Amino acid sequence: MPHSSLKLVPGVDVNRTPALNEAAISSADLIRFVPDRQGIGLVQKLGGWTTYAGPFSSYIRSLWAWEDTNSKSYLAVGTETSLNYILNSNTVQITPRTLTNNVAVSISTTIGSSDVIITDTGSAITKWDSVYIQTPIAVGGLVLFGVYPTTNPTSSANTYHITAVDAFGSPVLATSTVTNGGTIVNFSTTNISSSVTVTLINHGYSVGSTFAIVILTTIGGITLYGNYIVQQIIDANNFVIIGGTTATATVSHGTINSGNARYIYYIGVGPVPAGTGYGIGGYGRGGYGTGSVVVQNGSPITAIDWTLDNWGEILISCPLNGPVYEWSPSAGYSASSLIPNAPIVNSGVVVAMPQRQLIAWGSTSTGIQDPLLIRWCDVNDFTSWIATTTNQAGSYRIPKGSKIVQGIQAAQQTLIWTDLGLWSMQYVGLPYVYQFNEIGTGCGLIGRKAAASMSGKVYWMGQSQFYELAGGGPQSIPCPVWDVIFQDLDTANLDKIRIAVNSRFAEVAWYYPTKGNGGEINAYVKYNTVLQQWDYGSLARTAWINESVLGPPIGAGTDKYIYQHETSTNAAINGNDDVPMLSNFQTGYFEIAEADLKMFVDQVWPDMKWGYYGGTANGTTVYQTPKAQIQMTFYVTDYPGDAPKVYGPYNLTQNTEFVSPRFRGRLVSIEISSQDVGSFWRIGNMRYRAQQDGKF
Repeated sequence: MPHSSLKLVPGVDVNRTPALNEAAISSADLIRFVPDRQGIGLVQKLGGWTTYAGPFSSYIRSLWAWEDTNSKSYLAVGTETSLNYILNSNTVQITPRTLTNNVAVSISTTIGSSDVIITDTGSAITKWDSVYIQTPIAVGGLVLFGVYPTTNPTSSANTYHITAVDAFGSPVLATSTVTNGGTIVNFSTTNISSSVTVTLINHGYSVGSTFAIVILTTIGGITLYGNYIVQQIIDANNFVIIGGTTATATVSHGTINSGNARYIYYIGVGPVPAGTGYGIGGYGRGGYGTGSVVVQNGSPITAIDWTLDNWGEILISCPLNGPVYEWSPSAGYSASSLIPNAPIVNSGVVVAMPQRQLIAWGSTSTGIQDPLLIRWCDVNDFTSWIATTTNQAGSYRIPKGSKIVQGIQAAQQTLIWTDLGLWSMQYVGLPYVYQFNEIGTGCGLIGRKAAASMSGKVYWMGQSQFYELAGGGPQSIPCPVWDVIFQDLDTANLDKIRIAVNSRFAEVAWYYPTKGNGGEINAYVKYNTVLQQWDYGSLARTAWINESVLGPPIGAGTDKYIYQHETSTNAAINGNDDVPMLSNFQTGYFEIAEADLKMFVDQVWPDMKWGYYGGTANGTTVYQTPKAQIQMTFYVTDYPGDAPKVYGPYNLTQNTEFVSPRFRGRLVSIEISSQDVGSFWRIGNMRYRAQQDGKF
């Protein structure tokens, strides 16, 4: 009987029908392709993973690895309820902490001084903290609004100090002495008018200035929130803005926040001040409850997502639509601390090169978020964000799109994606600092963590295509598994999509949620950038980092554990590292007979590698001898639409010379699978013995 060779076409193609996808793969799970010298992608089992840390109490949304100046390697972990770092297998929480108080205004100033004393009974604010005053307050000729570091704390748990500053960060001196006073901004409306009179003593605004209202307030039927342009200056204490609707009532001096000041405290839990300690009620009064200073602990924040980066040894973190925080291994802080001068609201941050600057997008200048605004700090100084003639801080607003989705540092440039396109942000030095160019249209990003760079190229997932950025600009990547992802994508949870770069195998994967899965990630598609071939599977990863100072790639599972990949032949679930990996693939139909002939196949000879290099096999020191069994199943039919007859599965081991399926037909599809612990396989050149067996 004659023998024929069966060489698989690399890559998975689900766009083709099984009959059209002859000698190629039509379905797969947990496999990969490795190149040979003919450029053929050899199919093998995906590398396994082992437990790195966990479990955490909520889903892990962000990972970042970095090293400090003492060569200690850290893994930052941002979950929905905490920010943590892992060092030497120990997990430590460094979640930013806040406290919000709504209290009557009680502020003291001294004429000729920028020092301001705020009274907030029981607040226990120290010099490690910052306060965000959300209600504009007039006192002693000053207007207090925005974020202030607390300075020169008193020994009282009821008062603390700030320094009054202007828009450029320079100290402003009080024009009068006030003791426990101050007034909140208030508003007046007139029925059937959209004009709103704002009363703020010594406001300092001019026509065309921007006045921000960051607390939702309804006065006379007009809802106020956002940035407003000053239309008219009445006097030093009153000006006019235009509301979004007309008033339904006349109101005189309507208040914001029920007339109370709103203070949001960002607690920097630093080294315990002298004379304080752990006393009554946790953080209590004095050294073990005997002194007079209370150390405020605040409450940990929550976030549905984080962006993380490092500034040297300092971890930079930004919860989605929140402030920017820092944490240094050497500073002695037990929680991440607010960077007071950084924008208070941001969609994300990244450290940009070649000049080290912190870039924030979806940012703000007033406290109201602008989804298209980019702001950056001065060179090598993330505490300086106000642009002057002597620094390189600045801002730019993208003129197209509805929002900035993601920013990454790529080769020689920072890349900014909107929902519509791609922008390049290149450092050019003074006076402009950065040059912005739109380098791609119609190729916007689908989710805020769907883009990454690898080996000088950038890859991302758009609304209905995949793209790469090379020398010629953005180019779409043909995707033969398009149906798998874009026809089954949960479009209500696009921001959960995670790109996963694995430079060890030149692979880029996208983990995504499918329809009907409760909104959580449960599947992936994967692209081999060398072979330009795709596959897909059912593994879930909610966060990912490529090869780093910690070694092979690390990913987070929906079981809330963290796993290190390419470290095993097995899977790991719920911290169990000895779980069989259910790797498999099935080919399209092979035409084993032409015209109206049928063929009879009585032998199939498997050709595989059964272990990793460096062990023994067949008496030689080349490959390991695994205890694995691999299953081969044949699906035979005469017409593509008919239900096939199933032959097998046949168990294959390293000692299997051939199997005898003894089937008769015109079309055959082959499935290869494994489901045991410790197995590894790579497909070679299978052969089969066949002869004519009558007509159809």
